[in-house]
Amino acid sequence: MPEEIHIDENGDIGDDALEFGRKLFESECRFIAGANDYASLPASEFPEIAFAGRSNVGKSSLINALVRQTSLARTSKTPGRTQQINFFRLGYDLTLVDLPGFGYAKVSKQKVGDWTALIHAYLKGRVTLRRLCLLVDSRHGLKENDRSAMRELDEDAVVYQIVLTKTDRIGATELEDRIGSISEELAKHPAAHPTVMPTSSRDNIGIAELRAELATLSVSYQFG
Repeated sequence: MPEEIHIDENGDIGDDALEFGRKLFESECRFIAGANDYASLPASEFPEIAFAGRSNVGKSSLINALVRQTSLARTSKTPGRTQQINFFRLGYDLTLVDLPGFGYAKVSKQKVGDWTALIHAYLKGRVTLRRLCLLVDSRHGLKENDRSAMRELDEDAVVYQIVLTKTDRIGATELEDRIGSISEELAKHPAAHPTVMPTSSRDNIGIAELRAELATLSVSYQFG
């Protein structure tokens, strides 16, 4: 493992970071635990990266694309498929955490309330959490549920990064405008990482760059 990998002050990702990200995400990735209440959360051992977003935004598809698997995280067209916090160990460097989606889901209001409380407790109390990837459908941009989550993350001082999904489904100009408007909004949020990451799990767009970005969280790094 290198002592340093480099991302410059503009967020541009160097070849060393891309290569390290590729190697890290080629490591074995396996399911280690599922938690549907706070007592069931596994012990904190490695740096953790969590993935959150509105129901059916593409969290499971993105996790599968990152680790080059097709069914590690369960995917479904039915909102609310992920009904617990799922932990996946990536090699001996990172733990990936798939959180239940927020917003519309075909489950009871009581279940949604239980998920919300569990997610909040996890985010606020997990000392090994290095970053939350807040996934946003690129076709729709930020919704009120996303903004509510951002405000809570600011209050809890949880570092988060916006990851746009399904970018293969919109045009280049619309995507550029979407990134620009979200970036302007992020500047008002103290816990937000300034770089918006555009991705497409289907077309593998931005996956290598996101691997490199997340790989920096498992090692010390500096701006080049």
